[in-house]
Amino acid sequence: MRNKGKEKSSREKLLIVPLGGVGEIGKNIFVVQYGSDIIVLDSGLMFPEDEMLGVDIVIPDITYLLEHRENIRGIFLSHGHEDHIGALPYILPQLNVPVYGTKLTLGLLKIKLEEHGLLDTAVLHEIRSNDTIEKGNFKIRFFNTNHSIPDSVGMIIKTPAGNVVYTSDFKFDHTPVQGKITDFNSIAEIGREGVLVAISDSTNAERSGFTHSEMEVGETLNDIFKTTKERIIIVTFASNVHRIQQIINAAVFAERKVAVDGRSMVNVVDISHELGYLDVPAGTLVELEEVRHLPKDKIVILTTGSQGEPLSALARLANANHRKMEIIPGDTVVIAATPVPGNEKLVARTINNLFKRGAKVIYEVISGVHVSGHGSQEELKLMLNMLRPRYLIPVHGEYRHLIHHAKLAIKLGMKEENIFVVENGTVLEFSQAGGRIVNNVPANGIYVDGLGVGDVGSVVLRDRQILSKDGIFIVVLTIDNKENCIVSGPDIVSRGFVYVKESEELLEEARENVTKVLNDLMFKNISDWATIKSSIKESMNRFLWEKTGRKPMILPIIMEI
Repeated sequence: MRNKGKEKSSREKLLIVPLGGVGEIGKNIFVVQYGSDIIVLDSGLMFPEDEMLGVDIVIPDITYLLEHRENIRGIFLSHGHEDHIGALPYILPQLNVPVYGTKLTLGLLKIKLEEHGLLDTAVLHEIRSNDTIEKGNFKIRFFNTNHSIPDSVGMIIKTPAGNVVYTSDFKFDHTPVQGKITDFNSIAEIGREGVLVAISDSTNAERSGFTHSEMEVGETLNDIFKTTKERIIIVTFASNVHRIQQIINAAVFAERKVAVDGRSMVNVVDISHELGYLDVPAGTLVELEEVRHLPKDKIVILTTGSQGEPLSALARLANANHRKMEIIPGDTVVIAATPVPGNEKLVARTINNLFKRGAKVIYEVISGVHVSGHGSQEELKLMLNMLRPRYLIPVHGEYRHLIHHAKLAIKLGMKEENIFVVENGTVLEFSQAGGRIVNNVPANGIYVDGLGVGDVGSVVLRDRQILSKDGIFIVVLTIDNKENCIVSGPDIVSRGFVYVKESEELLEEARENVTKVLNDLMFKNISDWATIKSSIKESMNRFLWEKTGRKPMILPIIMEI
């Protein structure tokens, strides 16, 4: 796309570029381009995988957008989950373009922008389902969808090349918590008109049948709340507003008060209640400090930590280091969420610790306290049958989910060559004449570690992995360059490699080895620091591997007088 000739030739073609959201859970961001006009669909983050040591979050690489910043007409948000809006506090300082979203989506976004000091400069536009926004070559119409958060929408994007439909996350729930069902009419209508490309959710493509209704969870919660005689601690995603409403409904049904714990949960409950997306009867909510003064059968504690996050409220309770409360034997802990792939061990550890502290734990594996917000195979088929797209780009999910979605589409009669299972950064070109892959652009994740954005790369992560696996081995010495001799050292410092008091013989051999290397170099009049450091590292790597079978990080520190 940086080649001017190629860019000119594709001026009248429709380009779609997933910069995130394919082959991974999260980081959803999709670029739609026609001529000199670009719109961006969602701008999410991804939570780090196990090997991303020390990384807080992963955001999309927007190099492609920065190169075309003057052509971007707006960012359009489908709903308020982190994996769809979470990257905006990092993107908007570089691309301060208009952002469009529904009331709740923008309400949740404003909390994030305010925390980053960006709320006053952000250009936010509220939309509703069935609204149409015209931007350059695009007409974007929004249609209501069902998901695990209210105000979720899909998008119909009309372009001169043809119609594009972005379903975002969806399921077909005929008895949703808040009564708004999917806008079947709009989906069927655009299907009859003709859809060139569908960009569609693949998260549950492995699951057969239909996803259960949220209403079923409400009935289960009512049973649990009414029959439990002790204190209830219930955990869910802070952004799952539908589930929070069900918890409040069940608490009112069982005549219990609700205390909210965890900053993200408090923020979501406050903004959702303020905007009218949570119906909370007066007197239902109490402060966490009041819990100890209430009867155990009259309290529900709503908190965070459904993914076993080490610093979450639930993990602190499980490890007995929560500042304001503790697990009391007899407590019932309900985990109304399912582990995100990769978090299973963290969740299992938290559940085990809760059991050890005398709690009764109810979780999805053994009880219907959670249903997915994503459609299963029959819903994916129904969406495809209503849209009848000429081309399909499966998105949202790991690579195997995309493959399963593609197989479903083939069973429905789509041509295999019209289904694009691609990787992030793939540039797809569509017209009435056909669809094809034309290029690739940068789309690796950018790591955010504390206040640092992008300063942690693969080399830093590799070093962290080595440190976590085999520790560090530091060699400290002082050299007199004029006399060409060792003034002091070499001294050995070991951290996370061997226990020093039990390895004195090994460390003494290491000192002798380093001394021999240095003497050989000085005999040859080699005083270049880079050569000395390289020689020490090479010799120590070999020596320590032979003696221990380990490869710690070796760090020579040389001082010169």
